[in-house]
Amino acid sequence: MGLVQCCDFPHLSDERGSLVALEANKTIPFEIKRVYYIYHTEQGVSRGYHAHKDLKQVAICVAGSCRIVLDDGHTRKETWLDCPTRGLLIESMIWREMHDLSEDCVLLVLASEHYDERDYIRNYEDFLKLSHNAHNTSSR
Repeated sequence: MGLVQCCDFPHLSDERGSLVALEANKTIPFEIKRVYYIYHTEQGVSRGYHAHKDLKQVAICVAGSCRIVLDDGHTRKETWLDCPTRGLLIESMIWREMHDLSEDCVLLVLASEHYDERDYIRNYEDFLKLSHNAHNTSSR
């Protein structure tokens, strides 16, 4: 499984417009417990800069575009979200950063768990230590 995992969503289109339906445990690979969106981000401002111990997310840029950087402690990759029919699956223990949010960007995030501050890792050095410990434990 790669660091950048895209989810392509089925969509319906006709002369009236387009529709994307998202369903837990179908188009979204987990039960959805929280939904939020980021919008009206000032130009030049980046978001994220954290990881989650357990939480999984799917990020969808429903309008505009943004660049997402993902880091598992060993590999750092980036991708652009700029299509409302494509999402990005972000597993637990992945450091995430959102950059270059367009003026019209609306980034919708579907989360596997309710908000819990204890699940956040907000310091990159702490994240690296935890991710390396987890990797060393799982490779034994």
